Amino acid sequence: MVAAPLWRCVFNYEVDINMKPSVMLVDDHAIVREGLASLLSIEGSFGEIVQAIDGSHALALTQQCQPDLIVIDLLMPGLLGSEAIRLLRTMTPASKIAVLTSSEDEALALSALQAGAQSFLVKSMSGREILDALKRIIGGEEIIHPSVSNGILRMSLKKGSERGPFELLTPREIDVLSELAKGASNARIAAALNITERTVKSHIGNLLSKLNLTDRTEAVAFAWRNGLMKN
Repeated sequence: MVAAPLWRCVFNYEVDINMKPSVMLVDDHAIVREGLASLLSIEGSFGEIVQAIDGSHALALTQQCQPDLIVIDLLMPGLLGSEAIRLLRTMTPASKIAVLTSSEDEALALSALQAGAQSFLVKSMSGREILDALKRIIGGEEIIHPSVSNGILRMSLKKGSERGPFELLTPREIDVLSELAKGASNARIAAALNITERTVKSHIGNLLSKLNLTDRTEAVAFAWRNGLMKN
């Protein structure tokens, strides 16, 4: 007897569970969303694909289900792109967030990355380049398009001399770093902050990336060296 397929409800419709990563496309231009959704569907490496017309719509959908990958424009009406990213990062810390926008403004790109995006792509890329980049992002890479990467680095170095050591971190990431510095395991951090261990791992990965650290040991040393545990 053939086993019945498993189903789950995602964004108010049912899909076959195939373990492929789910994607949310956030763009106020339907032609962009639908074109990219079509490319992703044809390529076959992605599972559920949901479309949001702006940042507020994306937040509403995220309350129902947390996608594995969020691809978001920055130039949309209403909620600013960087603010939408900040809120999405809080709501779904395990999701990977990639900006896909027509702007190559370095300050805008830096703002998006500081808000919680891990990658920055531009719409001048070909469809194949975007698909390849998104697959690499799902695989754990962080991709910054060359048109803005050098400028972002210069601005980061300049601002780094003007801000405190923890300014890039969100309040929750600081909480996690503080628990790390106390010697807590992921399980103990999760219990202390009332979050899942998966979320703890995501926060640790984000803070290591933002602080340019390689592992937990370096993070603990950084926290104590910069006075976090004195607060």
